[in-house]
Amino acid sequence: MDERTGLLERPKRTRNGRLYLAVFSAVLGNFNFGFSLVYPSPVIPQLLVIDDPRLRLDTEQVAQFGSIFTLGAAAGGIGAMLLNDLIGRKISIMASAVPSTVGYLLMGSAQAIWMLHLGRFLTGIAGGMTAASIPVYISEISHPSVRGALGSCPQITAVFGSLALYTLGLVLPWRWLAVVGEIPALLMLFLLCFMPSSPRYLVTNGHLERARHALEWLRGPDSDYRRELQAIETGIATQGKVTWAELTTPFYYKPILISVVMRFLQQLMGITPILVYLEPIFQRTNISLAPRYDAVMVGCVRLLSVALAASLMDKAGRKILLYTSGFLMFISTLSITMYSHTTPCPNSNITEYISTNYISQNAPAFNPITLIPLISFMLFIFGYAMGWGPITWLLMSEILPLGARGVASGLCVGVSWLTAYGLTHGFIDVVDRYGLFVPFLFFCVVCVVNILFTAVVVPETRNRSLEEIENYFRTGRTFTINDG
Repeated sequence: MDERTGLLERPKRTRNGRLYLAVFSAVLGNFNFGFSLVYPSPVIPQLLVIDDPRLRLDTEQVAQFGSIFTLGAAAGGIGAMLLNDLIGRKISIMASAVPSTVGYLLMGSAQAIWMLHLGRFLTGIAGGMTAASIPVYISEISHPSVRGALGSCPQITAVFGSLALYTLGLVLPWRWLAVVGEIPALLMLFLLCFMPSSPRYLVTNGHLERARHALEWLRGPDSDYRRELQAIETGIATQGKVTWAELTTPFYYKPILISVVMRFLQQLMGITPILVYLEPIFQRTNISLAPRYDAVMVGCVRLLSVALAASLMDKAGRKILLYTSGFLMFISTLSITMYSHTTPCPNSNITEYISTNYISQNAPAFNPITLIPLISFMLFIFGYAMGWGPITWLLMSEILPLGARGVASGLCVGVSWLTAYGLTHGFIDVVDRYGLFVPFLFFCVVCVVNILFTAVVVPETRNRSLEEIENYFRTGRTFTINDG
């Protein structure tokens, strides 16, 4: 009842239909990211045996073609540090469509290897921009009751994009895969034209009326959006501009360090080289089923696990999923380490071995022991996609303080993809020299480190508003906001 009028108030109801549409429009960029990341997996075997000598890859060119995307992603993430706060989260996401479209045009029409590499670099820039901007945009437009589930949407759609690439790779040649890759970014650009900007970004830049309209559009006119807007204004009013001196306080450096280290450790687990070289790795392990079908199976498992994580995110909590994820990845990498250590490696280097097997198109005779790496890779992908995959994205967008969120998210993406570049570029050479045993032993040790890091450092943010999470780092002891 309204105390002033004595009349019954209509119950406050939040309607999330428009919010879901805005999230869908944004995460098309993540679909494109997932598609672009694993593009080399079915393409490398084709380029190793292509008739045109101008496009035929050698071992070093394979490593560069696989890894240069991550170098572009680092550049895109660092660029997003400026763009997120300069032009806003939504416009930064929209801008990523430009390098993505140009990159795929270059690869689809490539007449020389430099066009392939430049195209991969440009699509990497687009991926870095979306990886830095989309999680922040989603967290800032989402209602706390659904933020956990929606926060996993970037990872789900990236996984779906990778699965789409693996599946289309069964029937399409590499040039047509590049043509298909242009569609998601262009559709994203069109839909985002009709979506609102982040209310928190608008309030930060003094556009209070636009922020009110954005929240009303996202929550519905019958929702309690005015109270939510007031909480956003209060949180922003306590911050102001961030100075270098303030960055040395726990309120800023703790969440930034946690986010950066989590993205660093996430890549050290080996997820990027595994996804990029999935079909070549399957060739190397002599799995009885053709590698391109193995890749599709792994993609299906990855999609299932990340969907499961989305349903559990706001029920089980972030930390329990990180523990489960780290343990499953430890078991899987340990199994692959033991298998590859006891299985003789081919004498030829990986590119010669893959091209020979690709030309023959014959899968090895069935051997039950080859199911070990297939099941282990499925378990690795399952574990990653239900914890360390989506939750690092979600936590980054949740715990970073608003005053430094744009810059810090770009820093996280930059560190993440520079790490991925080093791992992905060096992976082929290490496998040629020592076999799969050495890199997977390293990944196994990192999984143990990640479990310990989760136990000691990572906070539980389930069912907490962004303002409550900021208060935790401000006080160092409680999520509760004291109005007094």
